Amino acid sequence: MKYALCTISFRHGLVSFGSLVEFATQQGFNGIELWGAHASYLAGEEQERTKEQLRIMHSRGLRITMISDYLDIASEERFPATVERLRGLAALARWFGADRIRTFAGASPSMNVKAAERKQYAQRLRKLCEICSDNGLKLLVETHPDTLADQLDSVRLLVDEVGHESLGINLDFLHLWEAGDDPLVSYQQLKPWVQHFHLKNVSSADRLGVFQPNQVYSASGDRDGIVTLGEGALEYRPIIEAIEQSGLYASLEWFGPQPYRALSQDIAWLRGIAGEEKHNASSKAPIPAC
Repeated sequence: MKYALCTISFRHGLVSFGSLVEFATQQGFNGIELWGAHASYLAGEEQERTKEQLRIMHSRGLRITMISDYLDIASEERFPATVERLRGLAALARWFGADRIRTFAGASPSMNVKAAERKQYAQRLRKLCEICSDNGLKLLVETHPDTLADQLDSVRLLVDEVGHESLGINLDFLHLWEAGDDPLVSYQQLKPWVQHFHLKNVSSADRLGVFQPNQVYSASGDRDGIVTLGEGALEYRPIIEAIEQSGLYASLEWFGPQPYRALSQDIAWLRGIAGEEKHNASSKAPIPAC
């Protein structure tokens, strides 16, 4: 199994890309998933330093696995701006050597979207897929609440509605579990389109609200209930056993405090499940406290 860390986990800290490359190497990660805002900054304001860090990454066998962003498909009026945004993201993906761009399928619960509106969403996603195809990229829709990919049946329908080979799924197991779907059944049914995984956990179902955008993106948001993979309400061991031979990347998405420490604990736990040899702790640099 290949694991990546998400730079969004460090969205509220003053952390350099070089520091993340070193941490990823020390902890045995296989790649880094770049948040779109971070990708834009690094390729613009820190271009030369970033080139050097990418060279170091590649020499160590690590890569940028995906650029994660948010493409607005809810409005025909705003869609031209969305197209231009995607073209910019495609250029960034090529610059970083990534072949996947992650987005959400709208911003409304699937049960609230009428058939005619849903058809328009699918048509816009197909147009975005065409742009990705022209650039040798996959467009991955994430399984996420309050989108057209918020539960299994709607995700399967969306794949058919878009009908483009460049459309893939970024499977977030916690969010499908949140919708009441069985994570393993969901994976089996979506497997032909799954291109990437997101892994995170919560202490109990009544704390899932900590992952709402107003919490996640606020520096003072509630973090109570965000726990490491092995400590949460969703049992990840059978999930990891089911996906470990997929050859895909799974990104560890951490939205709580002390990201270095939590991600270090998570990847050690995951490698333990796979029976892989753990890194000798004495050979690692100290884990930063932030």
